[in-house]
Amino acid sequence: MNHPNSSNPSLSYREAGVDIDAGDRLVENIKPFAKKTMRDGVLAGIGGFAALFEVSKRFRNPVLVSGTDGVGTKLKLAFELNRHDTIGIDLVAMSVNDILVQGAEPLFFLDYFACGKLDVNTATQVIKGIAHGCELAGCALVGGETAEMPGMYSDGEYDLAGFVVGAVEKDNIINGSTIAEHDVVLGLASSGAHSNGYSLIRKILSVCKADLGATLGTLIGDPALSTKTLGEALLEPTRIYVKPMLALMQKITVKGIAHITGGGLVENIPRILPEDLVAILERASWPQTALFSWLQRSGNVDTNEMERVFNCGIGMTVVVAPQDVNSTVQLLTEAGETVFKIGKIQKREPGGVQAVVI
Repeated sequence: MNHPNSSNPSLSYREAGVDIDAGDRLVENIKPFAKKTMRDGVLAGIGGFAALFEVSKRFRNPVLVSGTDGVGTKLKLAFELNRHDTIGIDLVAMSVNDILVQGAEPLFFLDYFACGKLDVNTATQVIKGIAHGCELAGCALVGGETAEMPGMYSDGEYDLAGFVVGAVEKDNIINGSTIAEHDVVLGLASSGAHSNGYSLIRKILSVCKADLGATLGTLIGDPALSTKTLGEALLEPTRIYVKPMLALMQKITVKGIAHITGGGLVENIPRILPEDLVAILERASWPQTALFSWLQRSGNVDTNEMERVFNCGIGMTVVVAPQDVNSTVQLLTEAGETVFKIGKIQKREPGGVQAVVI
């Protein structure tokens, strides 16, 4: 091995902008949070080169279901407000809710955290949030990657991505193929904007020079309606529907599920409908929240645009047969969800749209 040239300074990875010791401290910090997410099947998790997971023998004929996502420009608000403890919940939610629509139970999750210079305290907060999201979803945080890349990100900023693997019995896959005319569409309330539409939200904030510290109720002229600040409402983490929905599937035949993300109700529900059907949704069947009222008014956003960009108060839809509506509403309500009967399934005219809000 050649020795450094004594006439030149000896360079190190730290001087190049990467602190290996900081990365090691982060791993030690997050181990207790990851440990709380452990579940049956984890053979090896945080700390190794790869994680090992054994699919439970309670599955007779398991099909693996995977999903990956990020949280988009909602991160910019986390940076601005210097609040990093809930954005990890968003990361988990976006992936686990996606595989849930197939009827899958999330098994394990991995994250990717990238930054220019690693701030161990900030990264610990983020990954603690990821672990909490995994607890809410019942899946194990088995590993991930922390990438410190000088020059790639602005100071104090980072990016996130997540990946989940779940399983469903092959006979129980939910794909919407059994949805029929007269079936009912139920909507589960969202916790806010979740993790979609934040580029438009940030544009609205910029144009109207909004005060993120003002209460929503004050901003919309009804102080009693919401005591949350605008910033708090915008950073409210995405709701994770996994446990109530998995419990529901044990008792009710769920015909179709749609996770309402980018594209809103009108673009996500058609993804689960047979070609000859349309979902007719009634706008008045669920209330507009203070947040969406403020966004629409402050940005002068057309109603159709609102419904294409945001979830508008409905984070997930469930399609069931008419005779199962009351039982479904009762079970989900008892599990802590707020449920609305928002529409019905009808025959679709040739060439017509597959979802319409009236």
